[in-house]
Amino acid sequence: MTLNQEATLAETAPVADQVETIIDVKDVDVFYGDKQAIHTVSVPIEANTVTSFIGPSGCGKSTLLRCLNRMNDVIPICKVTGDIRLAGQDIYAPEVDVVALRRRVGMVFQKPNPFPKSIFDNVAYGPKIHGLVKSKSDQEEIVESSLKRAGLWNEVKDRLSEPGTGLSGGQQQRLCIARAIAVQPNVILMDEPCSALDPIATATVETLIDELREKYTIIIVTHSMQQAARVSQRTAFFHLGELVEYGDTESIFNAPREERTQNYITGRIG
Repeated sequence: MTLNQEATLAETAPVADQVETIIDVKDVDVFYGDKQAIHTVSVPIEANTVTSFIGPSGCGKSTLLRCLNRMNDVIPICKVTGDIRLAGQDIYAPEVDVVALRRRVGMVFQKPNPFPKSIFDNVAYGPKIHGLVKSKSDQEEIVESSLKRAGLWNEVKDRLSEPGTGLSGGQQQRLCIARAIAVQPNVILMDEPCSALDPIATATVETLIDELREKYTIIIVTHSMQQAARVSQRTAFFHLGELVEYGDTESIFNAPREERTQNYITGRIG
């Protein structure tokens, strides 16, 4: 089976709760020109689980995250080797439709980035261009359900025609989450999604992440160890481009196997 068409990918990808591992990363190296940013990383991402990538700045966690939906393709000097599979299918195979892949593996960025469109159109745009709606009523249903899943519907239902950029920072980030889930992904990548938010908005997004994992697999990059401990079930610790340790979040924080992990958690390195 290939990923050469969006419909093919949607039909062939197993339902998340039927598989133990939804994304399998094996022996991945990443280079920016002559500089190696990731060194032979292997990590299985479990379905319907929140997995945190933690580590100091420049350790490779965001670089690996961007490999999972081929966002690094837009960087001409970036080279990715190794094997990354979504539901058993090689996402770097030549025939892969990258647009279809990014529908299945959505992304929420560090800074909220709503489109310069209405709240309604921010959510409706993706389903429309991917051919997921056949009528105006279909579109309205997807917008409402996505905003509800993102915990934003009650706050915006009476002003859907207003610009998404007019919302508060926390609301904008939840709008971006609604936009991501509107195209029915399997996986949602989150790159420091709360770093630009205040504590109240951060708590709201963290609660939302916990609710969303019932339906989606979530991978979050965070500099906050407290956040990783709160929201994730699995944690991967990176240092200098290497995956040092990966496992159950509670074990990583309370009984790490590696000295470098212990030193990071206790603040000796960072």
